[in-house]
Amino acid sequence: MSLNEMMDLWWTVPAGLALLGYALSLAGLTPAQRAVWTTARIVAVEQPAHGASKYPGIPVTVAFPHPAGGHDVVLPNTGKHGHTLTEAWVGREVTVRHPRGRPDRFRVVIDSVPDRSGRGAPNCAVALLLVGLVVHAAVLWGYPWALLGFGALVTVFTATGADLRNVRVRDALLSSAVAVPGRVVAVTRDVHTDGEGEEIVNHAPVIVFTTAEGTRMTVLCREGVPNPRRSLGRDLTIHYAPTAPRVYTPDLAAEHRDNEGTLGAVVLVLIAGAGATVTGAVLVGQQLLNS
Repeated sequence: MSLNEMMDLWWTVPAGLALLGYALSLAGLTPAQRAVWTTARIVAVEQPAHGASKYPGIPVTVAFPHPAGGHDVVLPNTGKHGHTLTEAWVGREVTVRHPRGRPDRFRVVIDSVPDRSGRGAPNCAVALLLVGLVVHAAVLWGYPWALLGFGALVTVFTATGADLRNVRVRDALLSSAVAVPGRVVAVTRDVHTDGEGEEIVNHAPVIVFTTAEGTRMTVLCREGVPNPRRSLGRDLTIHYAPTAPRVYTPDLAAEHRDNEGTLGAVVLVLIAGAGATVTGAVLVGQQLLNS
């Protein structure tokens, strides 16, 4: 078999991985399916140190039922157990998973829809397969197939993606936002190096506020605070959603503008994707008629 013939079989790799992943999922053998899933609650919240990195998130202690019964498992989460927490309060419930018999190896899962079926990896393999097929078709049959394929993929991925859904949900929740006083109690600091070797310093304020219901919130705010580097000790007005206090903003007007901008960008991408799909379909039809 020549090198070109082997290259033509590239699709077998993502297709094989997808089939293997779906087979394991159907058999109930994926790590997600073999894990123990349960609900934990936050029983203690600590304040991130001023000047520390934001990546460990807000240090908390969580409690969840022991798989063997008896007393709850009470363990700290400092960003080493799954997703980090950027909004925390005593009593907040979060989903955790851990290997059977090993609750000390728990992982916090804050996705809106946790992947308990184990199909996340094979779904990614299918997405890679589709992109590769479009590229392959474009190389073999020309740019009309690229317009048709990529236009369709962009349209579907954008329409079903999380960006559009998250913006709509946040906008709906903040439509009835309640304003309360808040205060910056610490500012995290992270240093990155760009491609030219220059240092880029990023600051994120840690804000504490109390909801109208009496819940003390600690949040790591990455946007909406002017001049965050010098914000330590600053008093702010925080707008939060009464039914979901983890949805908040220190600048409600800027939040609405950002949401509108995101929606506008999504609409433009959808229009571009649909336009490319229609154009590609027309050109492919002409190409097939002329062949």
